[in-house]
Amino acid sequence: MQLKTKVAIRRATGGFALIDSLIRHGVKHIFGYPGGAILPLYDELYRAEETGAIKHILVRHEQGAAHAADGYARATGQVGVCFATSGPGATNLVTGIATAHMDSIPMVIITGQVPRPAIGTDAFQETDIYGITLPIVKHSYVVRDPRDMARIVAEAFHIASTGRPGPVLVDVPKDVGLEEFEYLPVEPGSVRIPGYRPTVKGNPRQINQAIHLLKEAKRPLLYVGGGAIAAGAHEEIKELAEMFQLPVTTTLMGKGAFDENHPLSVKMLGMHGTAYANFAVTECDLLIAVGARFDDRVTGKLDEFAARAKVIHIDIDPAEVGKNRGPDVPIVGDVRQVLIDLLRRCRETGVSPHPGQTGEWLHRIDRWKQDYPLVVPHYPDILSPQEVIWELGSQAPDAYYTTDVGQHQMWSAQFLNNGPRRWISSAGLGTMGFGLPAAMGAKMALPNEQVICIAGDASIQMNIQELGTLAQYGINVKIVIINNGWQGMVRQWQQAFYGERYSSSNMTVGMPDFVMLAEAYGVKGMLVSRPDELEGAIAQMLAHEGPVLMNVKVTRDENCYPMVIPGKSNAQMVGLPERSTLPSAELIYCPSCGAKNVSSNKFCPECGTKV
Repeated sequence: MQLKTKVAIRRATGGFALIDSLIRHGVKHIFGYPGGAILPLYDELYRAEETGAIKHILVRHEQGAAHAADGYARATGQVGVCFATSGPGATNLVTGIATAHMDSIPMVIITGQVPRPAIGTDAFQETDIYGITLPIVKHSYVVRDPRDMARIVAEAFHIASTGRPGPVLVDVPKDVGLEEFEYLPVEPGSVRIPGYRPTVKGNPRQINQAIHLLKEAKRPLLYVGGGAIAAGAHEEIKELAEMFQLPVTTTLMGKGAFDENHPLSVKMLGMHGTAYANFAVTECDLLIAVGARFDDRVTGKLDEFAARAKVIHIDIDPAEVGKNRGPDVPIVGDVRQVLIDLLRRCRETGVSPHPGQTGEWLHRIDRWKQDYPLVVPHYPDILSPQEVIWELGSQAPDAYYTTDVGQHQMWSAQFLNNGPRRWISSAGLGTMGFGLPAAMGAKMALPNEQVICIAGDASIQMNIQELGTLAQYGINVKIVIINNGWQGMVRQWQQAFYGERYSSSNMTVGMPDFVMLAEAYGVKGMLVSRPDELEGAIAQMLAHEGPVLMNVKVTRDENCYPMVIPGKSNAQMVGLPERSTLPSAELIYCPSCGAKNVSSNKFCPECGTKV
């Protein structure tokens, strides 16, 4: 006889049901800002905070709440949670929701709404946040009955964190938060949603096809995206790379999925990727895409991206497989689970590459690394942005790094070698103002870890008010502003493509004294302007107990290279020496032996195959 567990039923409000459900789902921190429509939820939150069950972090702007929840999720893999009231409170979350959606970050967003009878009447602070956010959420709810609250929260967490992760919105009318009812909790993992069954296991036949291609490839390349981070697949990626001696490149979202100090790493590819990664993807004969979506900043001219390669594409979202590039072997499933099954199958069948199968390929890549390294410029009297980032990485190699968007973001991606989840940056949406609140969220999640935000002087001003949040809660985040007095990437594009007409990109007039501003908020401020000051200043910053903002004056006209010109092949980069020696995007390879420089409609001089 099976005994049924008794579940306590109690009289409670919708607000209590929400807060209790969040606690049951393991939520420790909520980032938010109160307002009229969400006050019933904050009233219950007040009681829960008194018991120590949960902690609310009061941000200074709702966008900061969304980015903080996002940073919390990226650093931990857990669902981030933020609160905002109706109307402008809810709409201020939109940029943060879109940021999370583009990068597939698990979040639950709770918004207040006007009372049910007032919905649709243009009541004070009413907006249809459900409708506004439909294109930028994975799913959304309006809670019409408090009896549904526990189930909706459980479903929201399940949807946000399974399959392809993403943000889920829960809109709560004010009177739903106040209404009392007989509350029955819903435990995590107990919900079943009809029609929602993400594919986790890869198709065995397709996995066998992928193994066959791996066995035969002479110039393979493992192309790793953010899906590998979401799946926690870094150990499996390392094992696969070492088993088949695969060079590994990552996207901006995939940084940290593979050790960038490993000899098989070619680091990031794409518009500002390494030259050797871009050459490798141009010349490879097999591209293994793992949790990547072939976005435009990676591919350059799409029809010339890995144009001579067969493609294996592994992704949990079937909509991504074949969306931009048709694969030869499509595998839909959880990246980690697919790789586990693939590796198991290799071991069971004794599959291994031929001796030296990729040796010549790896030797060629090593030559590219020697010929076209990333360079850190040094000047006698002024700092280069690259040397600031290099020194940070040297003194804090294991820190969690967040960035804003622009040149400093790309230099950080080039010169920091990050572990899994230690790179936190807005990739798909490219959101200025992301770095500071994201660092705040990461530090609240991981109080014993170093968290450093690298920002630009333009980006930092988008959400600089969150210095007040750092000061209030003593959140020990270090902020380093790479200050060149410009919207740096905008200036670089204006120089390259718009005849050096620098329209509205100069930030020097009206720039605050960042040190004085930090001190006004109660945060330690520092100024660095000379190369001989840098090492000691960074050491001092890292040693300080409490938040620090360091303003670093760097050379004003430094450009971020290499750079793939928009609409060009990845092999057509600017900012590299000896352009005439670069591999051509127009090379034709023999399909049989792989010999290059073969003229079309002729016979290969190496093996005689007609091309």
